[in-house]
Amino acid sequence: MRSALWLLAAVSVGIVIGGYLFSSTIPRSFLAVSNCGQSCYKPNDIAGLLASVGIHSLPAIIPTEHESIECLAIKHPKPEGRVHFVLFPKRDIRNIMEIQPEDAPYVLGCFALARQIAQAENVLNYRLLTNGPALQHVTYLHFHLIAK
Repeated sequence: MRSALWLLAAVSVGIVIGGYLFSSTIPRSFLAVSNCGQSCYKPNDIAGLLASVGIHSLPAIIPTEHESIECLAIKHPKPEGRVHFVLFPKRDIRNIMEIQPEDAPYVLGCFALARQIAQAENVLNYRLLTNGPALQHVTYLHFHLIAK
């Protein structure tokens, strides 16, 4: 009886914590168990969901190098050049095709932060790019600032 109460308490705490962590994320596809076709989570969807949770609910765990009110930047773990940062808007936007008018301050904030990083790194020959939905490794709008 006592262990059943502990199990119930642990499950209840898990539900509350999960509800809090995922409360500011946008809905993504439903997790199905078998033969789910297009409705299963793909690895990039899971990565996007975890990025959203980290940015919105657990920002202290993100190794942020640069940050503004609207955007944060981390160093890319496998850089393609001398300078390679990944910039994430502080608003859960899945990809460039889903940008809404209310997302504009966050997207422009990332552009402004990219400019600040380029100035701080003293680079003029750089690229700022994002991938379309089918090319994203992480289903969360992000930009790469790369200088070789």
